[in-house]
Amino acid sequence: MAVIRLEPGAAQLRARRQQVADAFGSGGALASLPGFVARRSQQEMALAVFDAIVERGTLVAEAGTGTGKTFAYLVPTLLAGGKALISVGSKTLQDQIHDKDLRLVDRALGTQTDAVLLKGRQNYVCLHRLNRTSGDGLFETRESASQLRQIERFARVSPSGDRAQLSTVPETAGIWHAVTSTQDNCLGAECPQFDQCFVYRARRRALAAQVVVVNHHLFLADMALRDDRFGELLPTVDTVVLDEAHQLPRIGTEFFGEGWSLAQIGELAADTLAAGLHGARDGAPWPDLTRALEHAARAVRACLAQDGLSSGARLALDRVADRAALANALGALDERVESLGSALERNAGRDPELDLVAPRVQRLRALLRDWREAAVEPDPARAPDHSVVRWISTSASGAQFHATPLSISDSFARARQRQAQAWILTSATLTVASRFDAFMGEIGLTAITRRWDSPFDFPRQALLYLPDPLPSPSSDSFAEQVADAAWPVIRASGGRAFVLCATLKAVQRVAARLREHMQQWGTGFPLLTQGQGTRRSLLETFRTAGDAVLVGSISFWEGIDVRGDALSLVVIDKLPFAPPDDPLIGARVRKMREEGRNPFLEYQLPQAVTLLKQGVGRLIRDERDRGVLMILDGRVLSKSYGKTVLGSLPPFTLTRDESTACAFFRDS
Repeated sequence: MAVIRLEPGAAQLRARRQQVADAFGSGGALASLPGFVARRSQQEMALAVFDAIVERGTLVAEAGTGTGKTFAYLVPTLLAGGKALISVGSKTLQDQIHDKDLRLVDRALGTQTDAVLLKGRQNYVCLHRLNRTSGDGLFETRESASQLRQIERFARVSPSGDRAQLSTVPETAGIWHAVTSTQDNCLGAECPQFDQCFVYRARRRALAAQVVVVNHHLFLADMALRDDRFGELLPTVDTVVLDEAHQLPRIGTEFFGEGWSLAQIGELAADTLAAGLHGARDGAPWPDLTRALEHAARAVRACLAQDGLSSGARLALDRVADRAALANALGALDERVESLGSALERNAGRDPELDLVAPRVQRLRALLRDWREAAVEPDPARAPDHSVVRWISTSASGAQFHATPLSISDSFARARQRQAQAWILTSATLTVASRFDAFMGEIGLTAITRRWDSPFDFPRQALLYLPDPLPSPSSDSFAEQVADAAWPVIRASGGRAFVLCATLKAVQRVAARLREHMQQWGTGFPLLTQGQGTRRSLLETFRTAGDAVLVGSISFWEGIDVRGDALSLVVIDKLPFAPPDDPLIGARVRKMREEGRNPFLEYQLPQAVTLLKQGVGRLIRDERDRGVLMILDGRVLSKSYGKTVLGSLPPFTLTRDESTACAFFRDS
């Protein structure tokens, strides 16, 4: 049957609500699904979601691991009817919900839901740019030429053009820039391939679909566009579901500020050169202009390197040592951009793609002027803007220049008030010691809050091991002490372990020490270290091996689901407090202090607890899992806030005895 749309009658609503409740019963619609277990918490959450949809309210719901929150919001969303948008934190989960979970629930309910997966523009092959790149025949390497041929074959047979479905061309391959579009270089309705365009076909399907599945980056990009009144990317809907909502404050800062990067300069140069040679070859010395632009961009990166900004650095602009030199380098870059802009003005109207470059140049010049002015000593007559922090992040050869708001709460509040629709925000980690205060403060919403603990039997299924004594994180040999303390438990567990470190530097040191122990004991556990391959490939190897030890940093703390015996031990080296010298953290701390608030208790501790809960959540994924959680940070016992940390975790059985921790695996 088709999806039932909401009707105003109270009797119909009561019947629909009962239908939602019955679906989660032991003999309900979902009972036939593989692995389904009737859980009261899941049913209660589903009813809370249904009520919020009917009332067009805002619900913030924490559902502990195992509650089944995905089905708990899918069932009421489908049965309530109307148009819904589901946004998640990763493309992996986006694919899972669209390709698997939605189909399972739809089949179980007997509904016929038209659901569409929608990603950002750069995830789709651009047919026009693909044809032009193929025709130009300009490739830096034979590998690029081979990859282009693969993309051409893919584009001819793919119904979606989603580049994620072409696994033979790596996501990081440089050829993707040449065959995908951005908002800046898309010709829109003027494109000769517009009718066949994968992006616009996907958006047209989204306009007609009942359920649209996106990720937070696209959702927030749409929110930022609407906030600036520049338009919209996503259809207007009756219900918005934001899964993995704990990520929204962090990701949101990327979209409610302004920024540019040296990589964008390279893309601008490449697009200008290609369009200029194609449509106005005689109009300007395009190779000379673009080479000069790229040279000026490299000079900016060299200036940052001379200031000590190595790859991976994050530094507030006001902490740059030689800001005058940076201002000069930015000025020289602006001059090259201006020269390019003059050439574009002289050739206006000769080629539509060349005309698209001109607005990009204008926007870039405005940003460069702002940064150049900000880099010099501030004008004492002008009041400083404490609501935004300017900071720079660097990679091996590039740099990103950010102007980030310290709070996104106002932007979220405006977006929520803009339309009469239901908002459902959910995650397994939204509270600190069962309180929503920190999260609600960051997103600026007024909402009904509900939470459900994990249904798993943690006292029976899991053990929390805090070694006695715990090492001090401030010790120079802390990483080695972590490996030494963890090794006996790793041996007892037969590998099957995640060792989660708070920093990349610690990953290498912990892995090196564990390798020494393995060699000393002649134990051949596969040792997987972050950086050896992609996250996906490392996880696949881990699952397949069955006795591996994986050492990783923050990217392995969340969004990973390893069920069964392959993962039976999670070791966490220390509480994942953000580094105090991070420019955003530092600016927020200073601002909160100026406001008379306690930044540690209101911001830094909640951030660390949320991430810790994500890491802890890797251990027990279903009713059959058993395992040991090992935390090696002495502050959980020595500091007053340690009670808050431990009180935010599931009710593990606690031990401080190594032999008890090791015996847990023998008794499993």
